[in-house]
Amino acid sequence: MTKSLRECRVTVVGLGLMGASLCMDLSRNGLCREVRGVARRTRVVLDAFFSGAVDLATNDLHTGVLGADIVILATPVWSIVDMLEELGPYLWPGAVIMDMGSTKAEICAAMDRLPAGIQPVGGHPMTGKETSGFGAAEPGLYVDATWVLSPLERTDPGALALAEELVLAVGARPVIIEPRRHDRLVASIS
Repeated sequence: MTKSLRECRVTVVGLGLMGASLCMDLSRNGLCREVRGVARRTRVVLDAFFSGAVDLATNDLHTGVLGADIVILATPVWSIVDMLEELGPYLWPGAVIMDMGSTKAEICAAMDRLPAGIQPVGGHPMTGKETSGFGAAEPGLYVDATWVLSPLERTDPGALALAEELVLAVGARPVIIEPRRHDRLVASIS
């Protein structure tokens, strides 16, 4: 992918603390061309749109990801794995798909099964709060946080560079770690 972050349409699936905070940073700071949000509950979709956290919001996963340059899955790990299987046919060739799950090996294995043209990059921002949900989201949540990126062997260097650009744009520090090593490190500090 040769686009810069500023030229990209970014879809964030899951508008809880992590996903909505990312949307707020992307939209309020004009970091990308368009910010889309996908959430299950209509109330969250409306809150995200009317608060200005996103440019477009929907309950429909397929509509939300169509034409997106970057798709970020900010839902629980078990649902990320299921979504990856469902999303493949709806993503444009060259699209970068990332996640924000707290474990990487299982998610990255599911990412490796995506269609050949899709560019997967596992991710785990090492930040959060004791509260959750859209109401707990806040701009600046990622400032000075470590954001683990776990590219796959098939990940194009340009896709990884775009993922790093996104992480840096929201004030986080990208660190590249292999998925299984990430999981061992996180398990040892939990």
